[in-house]
Amino acid sequence: MAAGGSPPGLHATERGGGVSLSCESVSAGYLGARVLREITFDVDRPGIYVVLGPNGAGKTTLFRTLSGILRPYQGTVRIDGEPIDRPRARNRLHYLSHADGMPDGLTVREALRLYARVEGASPGDVDRVLDLLALREFADRFLSQLSAGQRKRASVARVFLQDRAIYLLDEPTANLDPKVAREIRSIILELGREKIVLYSSHNLFEAREIGRYVLALKDGRLALFDRLENLRGSHFVVGVRLLEPSEYVAGWAREGEYYLRELPGPEGVPALLRDLESHGVRLRELREMNNPLEDLFV
Repeated sequence: MAAGGSPPGLHATERGGGVSLSCESVSAGYLGARVLREITFDVDRPGIYVVLGPNGAGKTTLFRTLSGILRPYQGTVRIDGEPIDRPRARNRLHYLSHADGMPDGLTVREALRLYARVEGASPGDVDRVLDLLALREFADRFLSQLSAGQRKRASVARVFLQDRAIYLLDEPTANLDPKVAREIRSIILELGREKIVLYSSHNLFEAREIGRYVLALKDGRLALFDRLENLRGSHFVVGVRLLEPSEYVAGWAREGEYYLRELPGPEGVPALLRDLESHGVRLRELREMNNPLEDLFV
């Protein structure tokens, strides 16, 4: 459903039981300046709804507004018909910020135990998420001693301490190596079978891999709310950045630090990763270099 020709109340067309999240003509921002403008959508079916858009489009502001952290200038956010400012509504969701907010002076285990007490989780839940996010070997290190990727994993672990009906995940795989990012996407994919998950990313590969619907923002407005399979790009180029030099990619085209490969689509990425691994190529990062959203926005 493209913006402009759509009715004001955009919604997921497949209805199901359970919890609902609605955003009704919401405008929000900071210090009087509007970042979001009249955002309206409604979802009431479990699944992963990927929030996409260029920097400055309003993704993080949307998440803060949906979670009740940021009060909108106009409009209402509701969970099961209740405004988000009511405790019962807010307690039905969990928001993971793109900024980890983890206390440097605590170890990973201590920090998770702190969050567990705040959220009413148990020591057993802390042990469970340490294993779930492969954090056991870092559990007794101070957060200040961890790499950016390790800190991100510790931050993501907070999401799974307590069961919620709705999860707002703002770039949960940012700063993670491809292997760990795939593992976290796998966990989130399983979560989306029973929960509503809004998941922001700059990466359409991630969106196509795990999402069911796409909410695309542009200039603070909802530019697109549609099924994922309805998005099409003319070509799909990925870039790989290496941990160490490799002769295997020596003949590939380059863009800065990235070696480029054109694939038939995002479905070709797993095979590319296997090929690189079989030839001993050690990756620092794999990213999509051309985002089909740019064509949509133009």
